[in-house]
Amino acid sequence: MNTTLPALLLALGAVAAVPPAPGAVPAAPEAAPTARTSSAWLPYWDQETGYRDALAHADQLHTVSPFWYRARAADRVDPHDGAEDTRIVDGLHKAGIKVVPTVMETLPAGVLAAILTDPKRRATHLRTLLAVAERGDYDGLELDYETIAPTPDPAYRKVRAGYAALVTDLCAALHTKRKTCAVAVTPQTGGSGRIWDYPALGRAADRVRLMAYNLHWEGGRPGPLSTPRWYDRILAHATAVIPRAKIETALPAYGWDWTPGGPTRHVTWKEAEALRERTGAPYRLDPDAGSPHFSYEDQGRRRTVWYQDARGVAAHLPVLRKHGITRTGLWALGFEDPGVWKVLAGGRP
Repeated sequence: MNTTLPALLLALGAVAAVPPAPGAVPAAPEAAPTARTSSAWLPYWDQETGYRDALAHADQLHTVSPFWYRARAADRVDPHDGAEDTRIVDGLHKAGIKVVPTVMETLPAGVLAAILTDPKRRATHLRTLLAVAERGDYDGLELDYETIAPTPDPAYRKVRAGYAALVTDLCAALHTKRKTCAVAVTPQTGGSGRIWDYPALGRAADRVRLMAYNLHWEGGRPGPLSTPRWYDRILAHATAVIPRAKIETALPAYGWDWTPGGPTRHVTWKEAEALRERTGAPYRLDPDAGSPHFSYEDQGRRRTVWYQDARGVAAHLPVLRKHGITRTGLWALGFEDPGVWKVLAGGRP
């Protein structure tokens, strides 16, 4: 999930520091046992591609979260187009993959905060979410609520407590139905990500998915979506307050295409690579960021693209291993460099 919405895989095992450059002959992949230690989000706007992708990598996925629902009010959660497709739910289950749909929201400023800080409205929203969990043959529910992230100083502690209370009550109710409770959160480094009460969410949820991307984002200056140094700070804090077994580090399979004074474009790995090849830009992997990037000219403007691929993921995984994180997530199915799966399985792209 990223700022346009609102964003997954195997034991991290032995991974090569940085794989050979494109065109080089790769070494034979190291043998690694198959295990389901990954999850991924399924985008509703390209559902069939994501579904086929999930089935192709079912031996690595324990959970898929279709991005199917949007909270519109305390008493209203609407499905996106194409949501609640029983063919997809049944197909994922047949492949041994749990289905834990995501509820997101893009409510106007202050609306979600008002729901969270009013006990009656919060209770209404809880009942609405539980009804969603029962609408299909689902294994649980995930919340990805992000409009509260920039809550102003005077109110943020109350909003943070209200969200923690909602998640705590939701998880307790889901557990009585033997369903999984997951929550997506932004990273906490310095003053960022403060709205999330990591300890409370870590106690309540079965899975806390750290959306470890958008270090540089569409509203800022060009740069990598993540770096090993940034991951080190994120995970040092997260593992100190959340049980490691509950943490999933969600990796990006996309990027941003910036130009000074112009609109920033979201690009998947597939789109970024196609653009690089079409413009003739050379492949470069930044040695410090562990991320590929390139620049090109478009109608007289110079544009800069940073994105993530299998080589970049291979450069980042040692930091996850350092902090004992063995579960990863992927935003999103159908976006990624196919080589990412081999890297996450302990091989080389």
